[in-house]
Amino acid sequence: MARRPVAWAGAVVLWAEAAGIAFLNWFLGLVVDKQKMSLAGLDPHAMTVATWLAGAVLGLYLALCGFLLARTAVLDRAPGGFGHAVLISAAVVHALLGAFAVGLVGWLAFAFTMLVLGLVVLTLMAYDRHEGRALAAAR
Repeated sequence: MARRPVAWAGAVVLWAEAAGIAFLNWFLGLVVDKQKMSLAGLDPHAMTVATWLAGAVLGLYLALCGFLLARTAVLDRAPGGFGHAVLISAAVVHALLGAFAVGLVGWLAFAFTMLVLGLVVLTLMAYDRHEGRALAAAR
């Protein structure tokens, strides 16, 4: 069955996305800092730090999702309750990002977010959480 390669592909794509998001926010923080940009009178340094923190948090979240998919592929079993909830939240985030990306960034960004959404949802659907219970009950 192709569920392990799909989980691995999802993990790799999420790790690449995590690195890309972290790099993008680091770069945007530098731009804000160098040009002393301000929004509604906010301190430019505070905006720089907030941008870096947001990039770090989102990058770590996406890296965690990638780790959960990699763990699913290695163990060849469904993620637990916490992992399942985190992966569902990643699917929802990518669905919303895709809806915004098509209007703000373009079709290529939309296609990428839908690819990630598809990999996460396909992994969640392929690993049925109750498959282990049914197998144990059949014995």
